[in-house]
Amino acid sequence: MSAYLLMAAVFVVGYLCIALEHPIKIDKAASAILTAVLCWTILVFGADQIFTSAPDELHGIAAELRHHLGEIAEILFFLLGAMTIVELVDAHEGFKVITDRIVTHNRVRLLWVLCFITFFISAALDNLTTTIVMISLLRKLIRDQQERWFYAGMVVIAANAGGAWSPIGDVTTTMLWIGGQITTVSIIEQLFLPSLICILVPLLLVSVRLKGEIERPVRSPSLEEIGDPTTPFERRLVFFMGIGALVFVPAFKTVTHLPPYMGMLFGLSVLWVTTEILHRDKNQEDKHPLSVVGVLRRVDTTSVLFFLGILLAVSSLATAGHLNQVATYLRESLGNIYAINIAVGLLSSVVDNVPLVAGAMKMYPLISPEALAGAGGDAQWLQYFVQDGKFWELLAFCAGTGGSCLIIGSAAGVAAMGMERIDFFWYFKRISALALAGYLAGAATFIGLGML
Repeated sequence: MSAYLLMAAVFVVGYLCIALEHPIKIDKAASAILTAVLCWTILVFGADQIFTSAPDELHGIAAELRHHLGEIAEILFFLLGAMTIVELVDAHEGFKVITDRIVTHNRVRLLWVLCFITFFISAALDNLTTTIVMISLLRKLIRDQQERWFYAGMVVIAANAGGAWSPIGDVTTTMLWIGGQITTVSIIEQLFLPSLICILVPLLLVSVRLKGEIERPVRSPSLEEIGDPTTPFERRLVFFMGIGALVFVPAFKTVTHLPPYMGMLFGLSVLWVTTEILHRDKNQEDKHPLSVVGVLRRVDTTSVLFFLGILLAVSSLATAGHLNQVATYLRESLGNIYAINIAVGLLSSVVDNVPLVAGAMKMYPLISPEALAGAGGDAQWLQYFVQDGKFWELLAFCAGTGGSCLIIGSAAGVAAMGMERIDFFWYFKRISALALAGYLAGAATFIGLGML
């Protein structure tokens, strides 16, 4: 077997181990990291087979690995900063500011409220950060684990749908925005309704069969006796500063042009200094659980390592050319831009949507107005690839929402899986069909509006 095929085989086996985490009783982070290391190792030893025309394969592979690791590190530091802020707010019981105002116990009403909050917050923040915040809220609102998993699955769909119509709501939409393929006003105008349909269809399907009331978590008696660890002022201050730090990230990026993780780390550092000052007069026993040092022990580092492994594994396939080969096959076999985008969206539920969109951006270059004017007979096809062309707009929607069909198909899904330990096949049985229905309905809405 050639090294090229062996890499693909190892990735498939690793992917299956991640999906079968519970039956085989091996943590998905371990499978992801092992898959990544094996794929890159095969790439190094098989470089002469894969890169027949490259004069210095090993040097090039090392450079590619450093390049991909730099991009992945940005995501990991962003994730680590966001999770720490959320855990710090949770330690101060800051989420009571919201949970105390959600008084309904009705399953359907609660689902609609949470999904619409997620949908709009995701557009202002991003789908990953929003999912982390909403999963933390769900732990305060729903006691039963299986029921919480279901709501978490719907939150993933809502977060991805909300992130698709905003230039800062999803990393792939941001890539297209920075690359000049889409503009802010146009993407909001063209994708808001399809994205709304993407979450409305699953909500309507679920509301028909969802009955009864949820059971709220019971507060620990020991905490009742001891009393609240924080005052109402401390809770409100840390909550609003935490949310403010998350909301500030897009503004920081726009003003400074620095990567988003820098804005996240800036917000975390400000909140860190504030809490140190806020609790400086307390004894060490009371202060430690409310400090960043104490909170860091609660951050789920396993999910961070899982991110590292799966993104490194996918980047090895991008380096070896597997993803470009898939993109070429889609172009040659499908031809129609709508079919290509829908296929890319479904494919993004299996592999990371970032390299897929990056591959599409390289496969289909942005067409300038001048080039379109001189295209002659090709103008009808090339018009889809100008700025704010239909191809780029539908790509933003499909790449952003198609990943909801599988739990490891999006950053939001991976975060939910890591935080709540959601089983891959449980999500596939109960959420995937709902996500697919919403995805196809949203895509059909976009295509229908384009025809009109």
